Amino acid sequence: MGVRGLSNFTETCCPETCVNVDLRQMAADHRKSRHGGAPTLAVDGMACLRHWYGCSAWVHGGQWKEYVRALEGFCAAFSAAGIRLVFFFDGTVEERKRPEWVRRRLSVNKDVAKVFKHIRCHGQQPGRDMFLIPPALATFSQFALKDLGQEVRCSVQEGDYEIASYANAHNCMGILAQDSDFLIYNTAPYLSVAKLSLATMTTVLFSREKLCGILQLQQTDLPVLACVLGNDTVPVSKLKHVHSNAIRAYREKGLGNWGEKVFALADFVRGFSALGAAACLPLCDSVRDLVLKGMQSYVLPGQSFPWANFQLSSPKVCVMEKFVNVDVLQAAKQKHMGAECIMVYNLLFDGAVECSNTFEDEENSQLPPQALVFQPIRENIYGLLLQPPSDRSSEIFVKEWFVFPGNSLKEPRIISPKPFTVSAGRPDLKVLWFNNDPESRRLSLSTFMALLDLERYDKDFYRLDGPLMAVFCLVTYMALQVRQLVLEDLNAYLSQAVCIKFKSHTELQQSRVSHVDPRAVQLGSLFIRGLTHLVAANSACGSPFNMEDLMPWRTFDGLLFHSKYLMAHCSSTPEDLLEGNASWISQFQSLRDLVLEACTSCGRTMQSSPQNTRPGGPTNKEDFWKDRRPHYSGTPGHCGSSLQNNSQYSRRPPIYVQEHQYKTSTRHPNRGKYHLAPRWPQHNPRPDRP
Repeated sequence: MGVRGLSNFTETCCPETCVNVDLRQMAADHRKSRHGGAPTLAVDGMACLRHWYGCSAWVHGGQWKEYVRALEGFCAAFSAAGIRLVFFFDGTVEERKRPEWVRRRLSVNKDVAKVFKHIRCHGQQPGRDMFLIPPALATFSQFALKDLGQEVRCSVQEGDYEIASYANAHNCMGILAQDSDFLIYNTAPYLSVAKLSLATMTTVLFSREKLCGILQLQQTDLPVLACVLGNDTVPVSKLKHVHSNAIRAYREKGLGNWGEKVFALADFVRGFSALGAAACLPLCDSVRDLVLKGMQSYVLPGQSFPWANFQLSSPKVCVMEKFVNVDVLQAAKQKHMGAECIMVYNLLFDGAVECSNTFEDEENSQLPPQALVFQPIRENIYGLLLQPPSDRSSEIFVKEWFVFPGNSLKEPRIISPKPFTVSAGRPDLKVLWFNNDPESRRLSLSTFMALLDLERYDKDFYRLDGPLMAVFCLVTYMALQVRQLVLEDLNAYLSQAVCIKFKSHTELQQSRVSHVDPRAVQLGSLFIRGLTHLVAANSACGSPFNMEDLMPWRTFDGLLFHSKYLMAHCSSTPEDLLEGNASWISQFQSLRDLVLEACTSCGRTMQSSPQNTRPGGPTNKEDFWKDRRPHYSGTPGHCGSSLQNNSQYSRRPPIYVQEHQYKTSTRHPNRGKYHLAPRWPQHNPRPDRP
């Protein structure tokens, strides 16, 4: 991320650019200089995720209650210091940065494979040196921070640019991040989240003024330096000739030393600085065009740039605007910017949606990737939001950039929206989004259920509370979609969902599992990705559910699920799974009955098929209990220690059987192509579609 090699250069070769600062003192100084104005930090939420997620368990799907508690502590520390926080999250991927996005996603795929290899070999979670953030952490962090009363913004263009622009326009006391691009922007001071200590409220300020002094450059030269060093816009691979020539010229002056690449390229930039024109740089046309685009990305609104005259970027054109009501478009943009919804803006304005890495085992060909499991929901969402006349339906297609093993990401998957109706007909988006009368709210709920192909069950679960309604919808959908799920998986999902309501974050922190099962790891991530699709469906049809009820800290805990998974696959009874609590057992049985009835009505009978969760491990309940260190007390109402369990089951059209038979055309030759490595049979969730 950021400018290649610049962070390492500043810390190892120019330590004087790294200034230790006291944030309380900075805030006090800022108040004096701003005549009492509230000191504000613009926070790069994406850069903070690794810092925030300090939970010891990370492969199981996420310790969400514990994580929210950590966010609460983070915000409280700054509030106590009198510092206001404004959080920013990436809300879109600009096409000029798509190649870099793909490169990083494929790199993380390799890291995920290493994690699963470790789990298969050792039966345990790897050490922190292999740490990867749980899936959907960025998405749910936005909602968590809003629930904590924080201001959260989701970008509609390059995230770093929006942060730098906001900080500059609002006289922020600093930008809390971990990206060397913030050394290049002419904006508020760049503060390190990696060096942040909440105990002392201190961190490191990376001084662009001192960097310029050491490199003998003007601040307006920094964007040029960033582009010739290489960044997300200008690949290093296209700059090798420039680098070798600059280093050779630098050495000929007798100046070679540690960090010579940065010094040499600074010398290179300085040689052309007096000319003040990017056109004078000795670059081939293709590289010069990239460098010009890169330099423009650092020039903030209202700033002049002596190297080139840039026109202000035109507002993003909505690619689907001719198919969607203008009021809906405006509402979608506002909700997106306020971090109140997901997927809708990207679909309407970009015509593309993406999903980052998930814990999916490339060696397990039995479980389908989440991208394919939840594709029918996305097709329905596309059909709901994009409602063209029938004679123009061929003009609409959606580009999907979803990461999963076997997908090379060389090009997007092209998906055609499915014509969408409910029992009452085709829903009117303006009614769903803007009307609040009881009839419109009922239509919104039935539309949500129809997006999951569960419309017939929208009256079955009114006796459930909000989070359990969400669990019913998600687990039923997965049961009907994924035929590899079995009854034990079902028991694990549902029992943990009931138990989590009554467990504090400290109780959940004390959960233990004797070993880690790779299948359970993937099923935990599948559930979390399912929740993101519930949020997207809720966003698309006017939010019939309270978003809070769809959050993972209300419905899921990774370690708790993992323990229930291991227990269920060792033939534990409901009494064991629900820890002997009669009330919990009753809720679990009611919830399970609803799910099983829904499966039966679709012709799916949930089969019991306990998995051997560990090679050479216990194969029956008695051996399982002997193998465990912590012991369950069995006292009604007592949470006890977390136990191990699993649950599985199946769905009507098996989720991946054949490739979609989308009709291709000469205009869109890639439509309908998956371009998958032959890991799974290709899937056709709707065998009846043309």
